[in-house]
Amino acid sequence: MNWTSLFLQCERTPQPSRQAKGLNAVLAAVLVLVTGWLAVEGISGGLRWESVAPYWPLFWKGWLLSLGLSVGALVLSVLIGLAAALAQRSRVIVLRYLARIYVELVRGTPLLVQILIWWYVVFASMQNGFRVGIGMLALAFFSGAYLSEIFRAGIEGIGKSQRESARAIGLTTTQTYRYVIFPQALRQVLPPLAGQFASLIKDSSLLSIIGITEMTQTAQNVNAITYSSLEAFLPLAAGYLILTLPISLWTRSLEGKVRYET
Repeated sequence: MNWTSLFLQCERTPQPSRQAKGLNAVLAAVLVLVTGWLAVEGISGGLRWESVAPYWPLFWKGWLLSLGLSVGALVLSVLIGLAAALAQRSRVIVLRYLARIYVELVRGTPLLVQILIWWYVVFASMQNGFRVGIGMLALAFFSGAYLSEIFRAGIEGIGKSQRESARAIGLTTTQTYRYVIFPQALRQVLPPLAGQFASLIKDSSLLSIIGITEMTQTAQNVNAITYSSLEAFLPLAAGYLILTLPISLWTRSLEGKVRYET
């Protein structure tokens, strides 16, 4: 067996073997775990998990709330972003300018400020039961502006000849977008989409400012009670990793399915 081929990628083989991939993945995971263990061992007194153990149900509830917020905001942001991207390409001039103003206003102001505006201005007269809905809308409108630019870049990246060919064979505008533009644009926008989705999930931590007891608020509450900062915030980091990692893996898998030679 050539051990060099397990750790070095040859120019003649564009992809390493499955055995090499598995071995190197395990090796990388072991290195990360050992580094983390050594870092924790260096803490004076070690970790005191027994101090936060009674509060695991609170972490679980906070994680489920963050999951629901993230899924709802993801769906809404995709719809908002796609609508804004198409509006920027609309023949109706006022729609183009409205979409551009929305994108520039949202991208030019901090999410924290936008959340406070949504809470204290837009929904000032509503009851506290709408906190989750308000937070979801704030996240969706914020992420939708960035998704709009991602979608617009993907659509405009398709050559003009593709549209002309679609019109030549009698496709309508809707059919052209559905069968010609969107399938090709999808493979171009997948990497930035994955990054934006992960950012949206992590941005949900800012909703604690309006009293939503998602993961971050839960960790802060447990820390205030137990004075165990690291023990309270390590589960927070793990919870966000559990939410964001599947998105990254799913988009990578999808990239492989929609990739084709050009």
